[in-house]
Order: sequence, then C-alpha cells, then structure tokens
Amino acid sequence: MDYYLISSTAGDRTPAGLLVEEFVLCEDYTAAGIDGAEWRPENGAWSSSAELSRAIRADRALRGRVTPVSRQEAYNAFARMGGGVLPEEAGLRTLFQERRTLPTTAPLNLGGSRARRYRILFAGELGADGLENARTALRLEPTGDPRVIGAASADAGGHGFTWELRRIGAGIAWCVDVTARLGSGPVTALGALLHHHRQAVREQGLIPVTVERFA
Repeated sequence: MDYYLISSTAGDRTPAGLLVEEFVLCEDYTAAGIDGAEWRPENGAWSSSAELSRAIRADRALRGRVTPVSRQEAYNAFARMGGGVLPEEAGLRTLFQERRTLPTTAPLNLGGSRARRYRILFAGELGADGLENARTALRLEPTGDPRVIGAASADAGGHGFTWELRRIGAGIAWCVDVTARLGSGPVTALGALLHHHRQAVREQGLIPVTVERFA
C-alpha cells in the first residue's frame, strides 16, 4: 500500500490528513485502478478517496501539500492526529469505498515476441537530491541521450530487463520505461521489478499515476 500525508498548506510538513492507496493490477501487472481511503482529524472518520486521488495527480498546487511516506511514518502521524492505531493493511482494505478506474488498452501484438514494454508514469517534480537518489535506487548509468536521465539492465528470474528514467515535458511528469525479455522463469519476477521501480521513485516524492503496457 502507498501512504500520503496531506498538509493544510504547501511546504508545511504538519499533517492534516492521511491518504491510503493501493494499485489494482491486472494479470500482466498493468494498473486497472486505484483503491483508497482518506482520513481527516476534523471528523475522525474514513471516507472515499477517489476524488482526492485524481486531484493530487492533476493539481500541482494540491500536490505541493502531499508527502509520500512509509507505513511507519503514516502510523506515527495517524496517532499524532488523534486517530489512534492505524489499522493493519487487511483492515484498511475493508475501508475502501470507491475505486478510481484507470484507462487500459490492449498492447500491440508484435508477432508473438516475448518482449514486453511498460511505462510507469509519475506526477510531480524531482529536485536535485531526489534525482540523484533515483539514479542510485535504479542503478542508472548515463546514456548520452538528453531525453533520458539514465538507463540500466539486469537479469532476474530467468528474464532480461532494461529500464530508463525519462522526464516528460517541462516539470509535467516523469516515467520509468521498462522492457522485459521474458524467458522460461516465473513471470512474478516482472511484477517484483515493476513494483520496486514504482516504489523507488515514489520514495523521492513523486506520485505514481499508472502502469501502462505498450507491447
């Protein structure tokens, strides 16, 4: 699950609310939707977060009030806000009221190729420290392409993977593009790699938008 603290004003780290989200993934690890719940201290109750989930990805000003955090940080903040003990994740799932569906399209059929191409899309801006941390977490090396921050490759679970971090537009969005050359091993290695990359970049302050598949 992903946890976010919501403050009253941009730049204020004092939490005024908590957002909990979980991506709903298809069998090929693309994102079909986002489940979630929002908690505010003024009413002390959980409510639907579908509108807030959409807004933090579309509204730059609102995004300035959002801080991605770990579960432990969310646990501590929830107690400080008067919520008591943050429910375990199984309990949080029972609080999800409305799914925010994401658009999905069938990937291109490239003649039976075992290669798959994915894009993990993020909203937000990376500062210098966040960019350097992302480079380290994703083990990126320079490519000489000004459109690409860096690229890397690895073999895992009998498959070959390459990925690169790209900026989209001027401060509009970022993405990690992943190419998977599937072998004979369990495809769960692909899901684990996509999850790791999504979380590694999220930890630098960006908000994951979706996981798309192009081929």
